Amino acid sequence: MSKRNSQEAKTAARERLRQERERQAKRDKVKRQVIVACAIVGVLAIAGGIGYAVVQANKPGHWEAVKSDKVVAPANTTGTDGTTVVIGKNTAKKTLKVYEDPRCPICAQFEETVGATVKKDLDDGKFKIQYIGGTFIDGDQLGKGTVGTRGEGSKNAMSAMGAALNVSPEAFLEYKSALYSKQWHPDETDDKFKSDDYLIKVADTVPALKNNTAFRNAVKNGTYDAWALAMSKTFDTNKDRVTGTPSFVMNGKMLTTPAGNPPMTVNEFNSLVDPALKA
Repeated sequence: MSKRNSQEAKTAARERLRQERERQAKRDKVKRQVIVACAIVGVLAIAGGIGYAVVQANKPGHWEAVKSDKVVAPANTTGTDGTTVVIGKNTAKKTLKVYEDPRCPICAQFEETVGATVKKDLDDGKFKIQYIGGTFIDGDQLGKGTVGTRGEGSKNAMSAMGAALNVSPEAFLEYKSALYSKQWHPDETDDKFKSDDYLIKVADTVPALKNNTAFRNAVKNGTYDAWALAMSKTFDTNKDRVTGTPSFVMNGKMLTTPAGNPPMTVNEFNSLVDPALKA
């Protein structure tokens, strides 16, 4: 081999080496770009996830958002936002105000023990009843615009009761009685009434509500959710100085036993209502 050929071979080898280094450098550059790009995407994804979590954490809950909704009042109501619910014969001269919270265990005891007597007196025309519903067991203070954090069953049940009232006053009373019954009323710490399916299951025991499509849609769509909050606010801002449930007021006077408690037996109820009817 001549020196010339040897030199050309070396030059060609160096050129091939240079080209290979350039190709490797390009591959390394592309690799670095891919790694950086993936890192940026990862950071953005994390940041986006954190941002989404922050937005979700600060997003108002359903009932908080409902406070600003327009109130849809059920049929068979009067007054501001349909919060005056009076049921009974027009011939009845007196009205018994009944203050209750759907989750209230003492209300359930009263309804189970005295409810049939109240219904009979109502049917006999002895008095009308005005229902005022509260949701304080949920932790609500609607008089102050605060939706609480102890549950949502009282509000949800109140909304469902509005759907029943929209069907008829009789359906409302029967549904209220069913909700307070031993079979269906949950323990105070068990927020079963937050479930629409559970409320509909209870409603299926009421003939006028069983398989009632309009009622079911109203419950599932929350048609009367804003009304439930408006009713709760009415409870919170009442002029009868009622702060707990059950409470009963007639002629502007709270009906309580000598011990200062609400009547929890038929005899106690009659002993308080009968004189009030004559007053």
